[in-house]
Amino acid sequence: MDHVKATTDYYIYEDSYNYSSETGSSQSSSVPCNQDGIMDFTRSYSPVVYSLVFVLALVGNILVLCVLMRYRTSQTGGTCSFSLTDTFLLHLAVSDLLLALTLPLFAVQWAHQWVFGMAACKISGALFSLNRYSGILFLACISFDRYLAIVHAISTGWKRNTCHAQIACTLIWTVCMGLSGVDIAFRQVVEVEVGRSRDQGLLVCQTVFPHSSVQWKVGMPLVNLVLGFGLPLLVMLYCYIRIFRSLCNASRRQKRKSLHLIVSLVSMFVLCWAPYNSFQLAESLKKLGVISGGCQFERTVDIGILVSESMGLSHCALNPLLYGFVGVKFRRELTRMCKGLLGQRFYPGMKEWGGQRKTRRPTRSFSSAESENTHSVMA
Repeated sequence: MDHVKATTDYYIYEDSYNYSSETGSSQSSSVPCNQDGIMDFTRSYSPVVYSLVFVLALVGNILVLCVLMRYRTSQTGGTCSFSLTDTFLLHLAVSDLLLALTLPLFAVQWAHQWVFGMAACKISGALFSLNRYSGILFLACISFDRYLAIVHAISTGWKRNTCHAQIACTLIWTVCMGLSGVDIAFRQVVEVEVGRSRDQGLLVCQTVFPHSSVQWKVGMPLVNLVLGFGLPLLVMLYCYIRIFRSLCNASRRQKRKSLHLIVSLVSMFVLCWAPYNSFQLAESLKKLGVISGGCQFERTVDIGILVSESMGLSHCALNPLLYGFVGVKFRRELTRMCKGLLGQRFYPGMKEWGGQRKTRRPTRSFSSAESENTHSVMA
């Protein structure tokens, strides 16, 4: 049986045990570290966390999609009249929702074992990778669109050409589908050890790379680091720093609101994904021999990857809060939708929450500035 890495995005390698042609038996190439505690922790931790993230992401992103589609039907001019920001937000919500839908499968895996077959293993693994990559790249696109709208104030021209956003989204989905092809090719249902007895096994869905392949061992985590964290973070930092600098001449109240939102957006992204990518980098450096470590180091990294990955996955549940519910217009649309479904008498206080003093010109905060330039439902 192979050594398992207890996350949804793990890789094992076929050279865990070498075959001896002289004895005709399987021999361990090295004495493996005891992973019993890690597996016990995984089987108690992962099902609970994945189920919680699934519920929160499901509810939040369905609300975002419903509000967006309701807002979209009230606009005229067809698909390309929809603002760039709302187009990216729509694709982000779809991506986060599809990512969340894979989590119950992996929750069942760690609570029991993988019981869904090989085809479901490959498809769910590919969906997990596809939507994790695409969701983060859509966040970078939203940041860039805000940068264009506020810093360069060119949104009027872009509003008439928002089909460009559809092209950008198509390119993102295409690239991410190519990256998820790794899961289609290498995902397998394998039996791994659980406990000290080699007769006690657990079926799990894993990515199994060919033996003696340093490129695969190190290449995929580095791709995750660059496309799934480093590049989007640089884009977000550049765009939001330029946005905040452009608002330095604004009123104190506006600047304070802008700063709070910008710090919240960047901080949430970094706090969710930086720990996971740091542990992945440490593991890659160890495989390259750049750093050394024994069983305690491997144990720390494995548990760190497990816990920090769940922090990263929680980003798909937090996205609706910051990228949707921060906007007055979004809340107003949600209020109208709820009133239409359940009746106004169930929501006596929703008018104030959805947007007080409608006749008053809104303060030119970060979100309202974007509204005037992009007419986004996020405002």
